[in-house]
Amino acid sequence: MVDLSRRWPLGLGEKRWWLAPVAMLAGLAAVVAFDRPLSLWAHGWPEGVRSVLEQFTRYGESDWILIPAAILFVLTAVVAFFVRWPLMRTLLWQFTTIYGFIFAGVGLPSLVATLAKRAIGRGRPMHFDQHGTLSFSPNWLDWTFQSFPSGHATTAFALAAVIGFISPRWFYPGLVFAVAIGVSRVALGVHYPSDVVGGAILGVLGAYLVRLLFAARRWGFESTPTGAIQGRAFSSLRRYLVLKRRDIAPAPQPGRP
Repeated sequence: MVDLSRRWPLGLGEKRWWLAPVAMLAGLAAVVAFDRPLSLWAHGWPEGVRSVLEQFTRYGESDWILIPAAILFVLTAVVAFFVRWPLMRTLLWQFTTIYGFIFAGVGLPSLVATLAKRAIGRGRPMHFDQHGTLSFSPNWLDWTFQSFPSGHATTAFALAAVIGFISPRWFYPGLVFAVAIGVSRVALGVHYPSDVVGGAILGVLGAYLVRLLFAARRWGFESTPTGAIQGRAFSSLRRYLVLKRRDIAPAPQPGRP
């Protein structure tokens, strides 16, 4: 099982940290060599499969994650500001932290992907016959030259990492979801496999960076003496539920929320 408590994945942050980016670049270069045949193979899948993937791929967009997270963040923060029962206020602030982490953990990598794909300007598979797999035309408007990295893959893999940080047992279901999103982008002919791999790397590393920043401020996460990072978001909820089962949970004082 992947150890999600490490500060960085794949050996980054360790003594031989430079081996990780070298391995990533080498792996990405290897995938580029097979971009065209893998794309053609995926394009030949049955129409029924491609139709399902066309519906599913929409979940690689970030708005369905960021908008609810932002709304819940604001609403919970407002309620927490007015609640005077200390335990409930602490609990609400912890949920506010979680919503903020989801927003930042997914939003930051997605923003970087949005800017990077415009700065790089790689042509999508539809341009292969004219320009091949490695054609570049940096721009801000033509989406057909905004292939690398895949924004959908970045969002999906960042979400998988964020989910794993909050609840490790859900990391692998989130990872399966992210892989399916990446496969859908290739099968639908809008990205090469290397675009998806690049997006996956960006999404995961971006989520790790956001968690590191949150842990440095003890916002939902904290660093242990061994250097690992662990969550601390639901301590008050656990305490309250234990006390509630023992029928000794504190009750709000009269006249207070």
